[in-house]
Amino acid sequence: MDRLTPIRLWPAFLSVFITLMLWFAVPNPSGVTPEAWHLLALFIGTIAAIIGKALPIGAIAIIAIMLVAMTGVTNPGKPSAALNDALSGFSNQLIWLIGLSIMLSQSLLKTGLGARIGYGFIALFGKRTLGIAWALTLAETLIAPVTPSNTARGGGIIHPVMRAIAESLGSQPGNSENGSTGRYLALVNYNINPISSAMFITATAPNPLIVSFLTKGTDGVLNMTWGMWAIAALLPAVVSLVLMPLIIWWLYPPAITRTPDAPQFARQKLESLGPLALAEKITLAVFALLLCLWAGIPALIMGSGWTVNPTSAALIGLSILLISGVLSWDDILKCRGAWDTVVWFAALVMMAEFLSKLGLVSWLAVSVGNTIDHLGVHWGVATLLLVLLYVYSHYFFASTTAHITAMFAAFFAAGLGLGAPPALLGLMLAFSSSLMMSLTHYGTGTAPIIFGSGYVTLAEWWKTGLVMSVVNLTVWGIVGAVWWHWLGYW
Repeated sequence: MDRLTPIRLWPAFLSVFITLMLWFAVPNPSGVTPEAWHLLALFIGTIAAIIGKALPIGAIAIIAIMLVAMTGVTNPGKPSAALNDALSGFSNQLIWLIGLSIMLSQSLLKTGLGARIGYGFIALFGKRTLGIAWALTLAETLIAPVTPSNTARGGGIIHPVMRAIAESLGSQPGNSENGSTGRYLALVNYNINPISSAMFITATAPNPLIVSFLTKGTDGVLNMTWGMWAIAALLPAVVSLVLMPLIIWWLYPPAITRTPDAPQFARQKLESLGPLALAEKITLAVFALLLCLWAGIPALIMGSGWTVNPTSAALIGLSILLISGVLSWDDILKCRGAWDTVVWFAALVMMAEFLSKLGLVSWLAVSVGNTIDHLGVHWGVATLLLVLLYVYSHYFFASTTAHITAMFAAFFAAGLGLGAPPALLGLMLAFSSSLMMSLTHYGTGTAPIIFGSGYVTLAEWWKTGLVMSVVNLTVWGIVGAVWWHWLGYW
């Protein structure tokens, strides 16, 4: 007899309790409609269930969609309209862009191209430990635009390469003599992930959600394209990626600094992979095509009539991989991460959009803005306070998606109300949404994988995360602000 899938009772009880208390025991504040307040109760209960992992996030999303439809909070007295509202998230193009991109990224794993890229950089730059660190950095950055699952990228593709290199150097977890080399590489392996996730809209799943918030928060004025995002992130990301291995070296230097055998080990791994297969060549060509389409190169060369919607471009790429046989339909059906992401994104985006439509986000923004406004500070100081509060509240979240969905729109609206330039504020909050992953060993899905390898203690991880958060925020706040001003974004 099949076993029942267990629900985690205490997190489930807590999320239900929070929802019911907000719905029935806490009156809606002045300026907030009952429908908006009730939707907020469902929303906070959903976030609590996600944080507590009462059920898998996709299952929680389905329950949330059902509750929105059955309670009719978005359209009281109109069950059919309420159901349409509850399902509206599935028509969002950005959600499908991420789902399709995750499907596309399966070709990196299936063909072995991801591992080949990683070992290729080690073979070129791996004579020193610092060179290995930068090789891992280059490898992850190269595949970031086409791997919207930062967990698959940092934990599934780069981490096995990192572990193989560490073990080839005799560095085992807990080894007092050489273990520090593995510790250094593991910390580098993880801290690439937040930076690479910030670099491209398609580098981590919540980024398209942020684009949606920025567009809606400015009534379409701040409409970030894939190319605009990538250009905005380029300079501060390069500075962060260059500094990060050096900062971690300063914090926790490796015992082994010269690694003359690492390039040979990497070449042996490449030899075992054999020559570049046809499937890998097709995958490379598809990803090159996607980068051209997402960056808008055809439109730049041929005119605006050649502009290709990013989601349409992803469909083109996936279709080529299916037609060529690089991926099969069974591969797509087995891509649980993609389907899971589409479902839970649809629920969270739908709830966030209707919270905005019902006026809750604007009310919350005014409340936060008034609190900071009473301090009588300049908009620059107010922006800094908002960003710091937004970033370091991530200590209370085990999901960047839950954090972004819960707080981004309100903090962006609050900053606008305090006079911050929309692009400057929006870009700082957008990029901080990825950079804050560095803080804890549970901050995003990549963290438990690398932390679980045993090279890094909890204290070492948290210390590195705090230091890197300060470094990254400083780089992106100063270098980024100057770069964006030079680009004419603000």
